[in-house]
Amino acid sequence: MKTVEPAAAAPSGRDQSRPAARTRSPRPPRKNRDRMHGLLMSAPALTGLIAFVGVPFGYAVVLSFYNVRLGSPLAPTFFGLEQYRRLFTDPDMSGPFLRSLLNNLTFAVVVVPVQTGLALALAILLNRKLKAIGLFRSLFFLPVVFPMALVAVIWRLILARSGDGLLNSALHVVSFGNWGAFDWLGDGLTAMASIIALSVWQGVGFQMVILLAGLQQIPGELYEAAELDRASRWQQFRHVTLPGIRGTLVFVVMLTSVLSFRVFDQVYVLVKGGGLNEDATRTVMYEAVTTAFDQNNVGQASAITVVFFLIVVALTLIQRRAVRTGNED
Repeated sequence: MKTVEPAAAAPSGRDQSRPAARTRSPRPPRKNRDRMHGLLMSAPALTGLIAFVGVPFGYAVVLSFYNVRLGSPLAPTFFGLEQYRRLFTDPDMSGPFLRSLLNNLTFAVVVVPVQTGLALALAILLNRKLKAIGLFRSLFFLPVVFPMALVAVIWRLILARSGDGLLNSALHVVSFGNWGAFDWLGDGLTAMASIIALSVWQGVGFQMVILLAGLQQIPGELYEAAELDRASRWQQFRHVTLPGIRGTLVFVVMLTSVLSFRVFDQVYVLVKGGGLNEDATRTVMYEAVTTAFDQNNVGQASAITVVFFLIVVALTLIQRRAVRTGNED
């Protein structure tokens, strides 16, 4: 008689050995990956910034310590801080520089609030659902496309000192012949005002587009709720519009401030070919360029640009601190 041995029990699922897990290479933390992606995306901009801004500025700092003359057969000689000392103590150099710095500050103090306020007004005016509103937006933005040299030539025709100037001719007609020819560009009282007017006309469209984009991001429900609360137009502007574009408005103010210190093209074109009063409209950039290429003093011009760069950076940091304090309040 054969004995049947019981079949071995099949191992349970728990007793079965699990397959070995695949070994994976550890992935870098998400923070490190985001940082690496950010560096890769910003690499082209950083490369251009270093190549076209950082390197020339570093070279200007080096040149400011030397006596460098364009077209001179003599080798550059080391001057140390002599260029900077002359810039603030030598009357022949400090006078024009301080005057140009004062003109720059005057230009910025007037242009920043006027251009920002006008851009905000135009943005609110064009933020409406009207027929052909795109055409009006394009017309207001059109001066931004024009090069500043072309804008200066146009305004030279408008502000010409003779009776053929467009502004003088218009005033002559309006005053029934009582208005004579006036030198808008040559007079010391109106020269800077003329530069301010043409600069605001040319640049206000750019700030208008930025503010218009900010206005379109404000939810319409906020205005509907304000109307239900019987808020007036001014109350809606104060409590809905301004808080909604606060960040955009701060950006526009800082951008306009930086651009206002770079004024050069319109002054150079109108001084050289339009009879503009040079002393009343001399800016720091104009002073640096004329010092380098008219007086052939590259070392002194480099010192001017370095000092001006430090002043602009200091003013920008003060402005940022003031804006940050206002936001915290």
